[in-house]
Amino acid sequence: MSLSLDAAVEHFPIAGTFTISRGSKTTASVVTCRISDGAHAGSGECVPYGRYGETLESVLAEIETIRPQIEAGLSREKLQQQMKPGAARNAVDCALWDLEAKQKHQPVHLLAGITSPGALTTAYTLSLAEPEAMRAQAAKYAHRALLKVKVGTPDDAARIRAVRAGAPESRIILDANEGWTPDSLAYHFAICVEARIDLIEQPLPAGRDEALATIARPVPICADESVHATGDLAALVGRYDAVNIKLDKTGGLTEALRMRDQANALGLKVMVGCMVGSSLAMAPAVLVAQGAAFVDLDGPLLLAEDRTPGLRYEASLVFPPEPRLWG
Repeated sequence: MSLSLDAAVEHFPIAGTFTISRGSKTTASVVTCRISDGAHAGSGECVPYGRYGETLESVLAEIETIRPQIEAGLSREKLQQQMKPGAARNAVDCALWDLEAKQKHQPVHLLAGITSPGALTTAYTLSLAEPEAMRAQAAKYAHRALLKVKVGTPDDAARIRAVRAGAPESRIILDANEGWTPDSLAYHFAICVEARIDLIEQPLPAGRDEALATIARPVPICADESVHATGDLAALVGRYDAVNIKLDKTGGLTEALRMRDQANALGLKVMVGCMVGSSLAMAPAVLVAQGAAFVDLDGPLLLAEDRTPGLRYEASLVFPPEPRLWG
């Protein structure tokens, strides 16, 4: 069977500005991959991330290198061996899943062995800002069941307390984006206990997180930048309590499902997260997130414009994708 592959860059304006400790942006730039057999077409979306050495151009170039093999019928399993984990493989892998679902007239969740996927409570992300601005953000979204709060400065105590004051009833995840130090861990952990924080993502830089193995962790710690694919998991045991699975890190749904199962086997809680992208990027992640302890799939909620049709969001819930979108 002969296939054709197309990849292109698309831009989605963000509602306002999205800020983390590494910088700010006002546009979500993504790469969309489309694979067609002439009668059916499957699509996948990825978000290149500079922290991992990716650019729009480098991801397009990676996809271009695999084009001849995809068009010759390369399987999803062999794709895992031919491309490294990362954004480029994610777009291709998810497009292949979508194409197979359309060819077989079966939803991806059945192809993946997931029965009856349901709605999930997703976090809503608050950008890094000064404490009073973050308190105002938290108060605006205090009706949401779960908030994810960007921190990662040398002293985040005032920000943590401000967010809790603004949203006294919400569950809160903190994302430090590698911004804390071993010397500040105990201090920040104590503030997190006081503020009833549910989870802390990546407090220390990847590769320099040894201190997590020797300090009391009164709040569960989740690996993000320290974990990309299944092979990274075993080394995290004893340092982390949870892992953030993102399809742009794993290189697609195929590896994400394996990683989820292995994390569960190792006793690590699972969080399923995202980059800032459209509903097409979130759709396969909703399937991985079935049964996850934490879900952070709010990318489309941060956009001024999403795809049509997009994922269905109601209050704090995100629903599985309709076939018209993906899967």
